[in-house]
This record gives sequence, C-alpha cells and structure tokens, in this order.
Amino acid sequence: MTQASADLSYQSGFGNEYATEAVPGALPQGRNSPQRAPFDLYPELISGTAFTAPRHENRRTWMYRRQPSVVSGRYKPYAQAQWTTGANREIALPPEPLRWAPIPLDKADVDFIDGVHTLAANGDAEAQTGIAAHVYLASRSMERRAVVNADGEMLFVPQQGRLVITTEMGVLEVKPGEIALVPRGVVFKVALPDGLSRGYLCENYGAQFRLPELGPIGSNGLANARDFQAPVAAFEDASVGYELVKKSGGRFWSAPTRQSPFNVVAWHGNLSPVKYDTAHFMTIGSISFDHPDPSIFTVLTSPSDTPGTANCDFVIFPPRWLVMEDTFRPPWYHRNLMSEFMGLVYGEYDAKPGGFKPGGASLHNCMVPHGPDEEAFEKASHSDLKPQKLDNTLAFMFESRYRFIPTEFAMQSPALDQDYADCWAGLKDQYKP
Repeated sequence: MTQASADLSYQSGFGNEYATEAVPGALPQGRNSPQRAPFDLYPELISGTAFTAPRHENRRTWMYRRQPSVVSGRYKPYAQAQWTTGANREIALPPEPLRWAPIPLDKADVDFIDGVHTLAANGDAEAQTGIAAHVYLASRSMERRAVVNADGEMLFVPQQGRLVITTEMGVLEVKPGEIALVPRGVVFKVALPDGLSRGYLCENYGAQFRLPELGPIGSNGLANARDFQAPVAAFEDASVGYELVKKSGGRFWSAPTRQSPFNVVAWHGNLSPVKYDTAHFMTIGSISFDHPDPSIFTVLTSPSDTPGTANCDFVIFPPRWLVMEDTFRPPWYHRNLMSEFMGLVYGEYDAKPGGFKPGGASLHNCMVPHGPDEEAFEKASHSDLKPQKLDNTLAFMFESRYRFIPTEFAMQSPALDQDYADCWAGLKDQYKP
C-alpha cells in the first residue's frame, strides 16, 4: 500500500468529518465533484444513509480513486454455505439456553471469506432489520481477494490472532481486546499476520451502529468518540487484478477485476471503517449496593423503530472493580425481553467460571431463564464482600430485540453443549421459614 498504511497512522473520532489524502493535493478544494478532479482521479460517492436522513445522522464519503468501482467483470454465483442470512423459521427451537464450546481451528485451511460460520441470526436483511452472529475460523490471508457486504455492516471481535483489515479508505490492524467496524458497502480484505485466527462477527442489517445516549450519566462515560480510530488514505497499484466477492440479498457473487479495489488516493466524509480498543471503555458500576443493568456496558447501539429497544446493542464486560455491599455481585437470575448472544474473548466470566471458555458462545433468547451456575452462586452467596478486581477478562454480548434462531451448523456442531442446563441442576430449594 502507498502512504501511511505502512506505519498504520489513524485519525481519531467516531462519525467525524474526516479528510485524508495519500498524495498531497489529491483532495479537491471547495467542491466534491469538480469537472476534473486532481490528478484526473474519479470522484465516487458512497452513501451509508438515505440522502434525506437528518443531518446529524447522515453518513457519506467522497472517494477520489484511480478507477471507479463500476469497472469489474460480470458476477457469477459464489458458494459459501456456512455464512447464512436471516433466520430459518423451519428450525424448531426449544425455549432453552444454549452454549457452545470453542469451535476448533485445526481444520481451518481457508481465508476469512470461506471461514465465516453463522451460529445464529434473526431479522431480515431485505427489510433492514436484525443481525447475524457469526464466528470466523481462518488460517490464510486474503491475497488477491476482496469482499463487500451490501446486506449489513460488519463488527469484528477478534478472539485469537491479529487481523489486518485493508479497506477502500485505508488499513486497520486489530488485535484481541480491540474491535473493528466496517460499514455496509465498503470493500475490504483480511490478512492474518499471526496465522490461525478465530473471532466473532456481528452482521448488522439494521440501523447503523452509533454511540449510545448517556442520559443521567452525563457528558462523560462509557466509550468516548475520540478513542475510535479511522484509517488514513492508502492505495495499491491499480493494475493488480482481484477476485471481488459480493454479498447481496443473502447470496454470494464473485466477479474478476483487472484492478485493485483499494485504489482510493484521497477521501473525505463521515462514513468510515473504525477500530476501538476496549481498554479505553470507561466502566460504570454500583458503588453502594445491587447489580446494575448490563445496559451500562453498551459500547455501540443500533436503534430500532421502538425508542429504547435496540435492533442490536454491543455490550462488553471488561476488567472492573466490584465494591457493592450486602449484594449478590454476579448477574442475578433473570428473564429478559432482549435476546442475548454472548462470547468470551479471554479470561474467565464470573457467572460461569468453569463452563464458559474463550472462543465459546452462549444464547439466551427472549424470556429464557438464565444466570449464575451452581458454583458461582455458592461462591457469591458466601464470600467476604471486600473490594474485588475482576481482571484479565473480556466478555461481550450481541443483544437484540429479535429472537435468535441458530443455524443447522450450530445445532449439529460437536461444540454444542448438550448438558448446559445441568449447570443449574444442583440449585436446591433453600427456603428456611
């Protein structure tokens, strides 16, 4: 890549109006689409929202590229049977908790595109509602292959191995503990500098992720906009051919190109890939008693048409202090309207110390009871409540108003824990009148 991608320079902020050029003078001044752009580049607009979206929500970026993206071969169907879109309503799913052990990587002789496996999904990409929860299992970098998702934006949560995500706007390097967000319609490829890699993906068909409102928290707290990092402009030799895989309407297509899709010399706008280090999350919790709702751990939210009821919330449980008095400190037993897909990046989750492993996942749908296992309940009920630091841990949730339906791959996987419900079997009637 040409320009500052070599030293992985970034611009700070979330939803900012960025301006960056790989070659000085490549950005037009005073107009977006001059009769002739500098260096005879092609202006191209990508709109992430409708033209008439409110100004504070409108997302678009102008790119100035060596060849426009209309230059490509004809598309042919591409086979990727494990990456599915939307919910399969024919799967009869009992209203029970589900859990998966980490899916092994030893058979993953594929790159990112072919290594995506859908575990559960809801909603409808055509109706622009809902999400899909995937895992990726890959061992090879994408070399002369690129992918573009017209169905939704992609939230990356690496669990093992770094990712180098090359996009039309520049390059992001993302390690476990960090996340990356690639907007709908932006072309990207994934390199694996550490080889075998595993992680989680949220494919968001609905409203774009944004920072949540803080309400009574005030002006500071949770994720700060300035801690998100966008790439600077970088481009490849335009004469290098690629295979471009496109996801559209839940189907995959492939077309040859005679040029690199990563040929953007300059760009400006507020639609951009970004990355975020979860270590910068300002965790808020109780300093008196009781266990607060997990909504205080929301990093990003995709709102729905019902205020306060998200299409998807991305929630993390990072290292934090527990200081509550006379309180059962782990999450209580609960049934929620919102459905929860959960993963563990590293460390131990305090509500399931033995059964939930990094790289694994759990699913608790709407009104499915869940909570601490027997071991966690006994420990938390009788421990001496001194200040306690939960350290070296990072769990997360994709939380949605829509019920998740697992895929056949997920339900038939050897990683599915057939005995998950047994973790509560020892909770006896302790009533002592």
